Amino acid sequence: MSERPIHILMIDDDEDDFFLVTELLHDISPGQYVLEWASTYQKGLAAIEDNTHDVFLVDYRLGPNTGIDILRRLHQMHHQPPVIMLTGKGDYNIDREAMQAGAYDYLVKGEMTADLLERSIRYALDEFNHRRSIEESEKKYYGIFEKAHDLIVLADCDRNIIDANPAALRTLQYNREEILKLHLRDLFISKDQSENFLNNICNSGIANLQEYDFKTADNKKLVVLINAVMLDEAAQIFLCVIQDITEKKREEQEKQHQEKFVITGRIARVIAHEVRNPLTNILLAVSQFKEEEAVVANDDTLMYTDIIERNCTRINQLITELLHSTRMIELHMEPVGINNLIEKALLLSGDRLQLNEIRVEKNLVSPDVIINADEEKVVIALLNIVINAIEAMVPGKGVLTITTMLNQDKAKLMIRDNGAGIPEDKLARLFDPFYTSKSKGTGLGLTSTQNILLNHKGTIHVDSEPGKGAVFTIAIPAIG
Repeated sequence: MSERPIHILMIDDDEDDFFLVTELLHDISPGQYVLEWASTYQKGLAAIEDNTHDVFLVDYRLGPNTGIDILRRLHQMHHQPPVIMLTGKGDYNIDREAMQAGAYDYLVKGEMTADLLERSIRYALDEFNHRRSIEESEKKYYGIFEKAHDLIVLADCDRNIIDANPAALRTLQYNREEILKLHLRDLFISKDQSENFLNNICNSGIANLQEYDFKTADNKKLVVLINAVMLDEAAQIFLCVIQDITEKKREEQEKQHQEKFVITGRIARVIAHEVRNPLTNILLAVSQFKEEEAVVANDDTLMYTDIIERNCTRINQLITELLHSTRMIELHMEPVGINNLIEKALLLSGDRLQLNEIRVEKNLVSPDVIINADEEKVVIALLNIVINAIEAMVPGKGVLTITTMLNQDKAKLMIRDNGAGIPEDKLARLFDPFYTSKSKGTGLGLTSTQNILLNHKGTIHVDSEPGKGAVFTIAIPAIG
């Protein structure tokens, strides 16, 4: 079965030129080309609308119009076939103008031969197919670029950001104009991390999947995985595919907290059992010892026995508090609003807030989000966090920001302070029993808080940076 013939439209007001081209095409291969003629500019425009031609041969001179006008009309079409410009004489300026306007090639009529015409047609068709293939690839690329859920950033080794997809703009909270003014290192929290990443990609041409800390436009921390590859070695341009794993990391940490909490409870029960028995024996022995006449008559001996008794009692009290802070507690659940709970916690901490001249800013959701909760216990948990925040801030300069919202099916509460912040190495131990930075603290307040929230099927997470305060984020299932 023979190939489909190539359909050519010639737009030329000189009939002799049309006959010349007809003869040349016949000499090349009879039946391989189908040539149609439009003798005026207007007829050419009408024929263009049919969109049935593979190649256009267009004369530069078309009465008051030119072949450049034809090219402009073709550019308005979704499908733009190749155009070969025909000129009456060799004129470099006309040829350059035609190529800049989008012509694929140009031919001087007086120098045209069958071989030259066929070569020009073949070149135009090959170039057209090549351009169309590139356009399809670009459309495919931009389709992926625009619709991808992952963050995609195009950058170079001079640290310039060249482009970013909509997902990146949304997550990083920049508009396109803003992000293009940044250097890539501006997205990293740590300068060392940014230099390490750039050294990998710019020196080896590839940066294997690795975890980094990013920051958004409002300085919110994001934990991301970056996979990067060099696209253009000469221009040193590379593509970064970035996965935001902040929530995933948070869920992992919350799961670890829950597992650690369960283990801590088991250890606490073992300690209580193993320590209380000998402690009771010590107290009984000391009690009997104090009744001896020699002991009663000696003030120094009584002082030492009192010290033993007081410390044994203190140890027993600490064990009791540890058990209370780590065991499953009995709850009296009822529907209550998250705004109502935080308002009660703020009311109970009112004296401390006033004495320390702490300003409270509230961004409370409306209507209130209802949860099933033991009101008394949740208020205690929130109060612990509020008191910690107050103690972390400088009197007279503190700002306590309370935010509530409905996030999917959970009531979300954020308690933010502008205090000294918590070093990263201490964040992981924040909920551990007896861990405290306070000189008179027992280190069981946040352990108890975590216990109460876990018993409500809730979670608690802390974000902090030294010198920039801390934010405690609490999530509890809402009543649908």
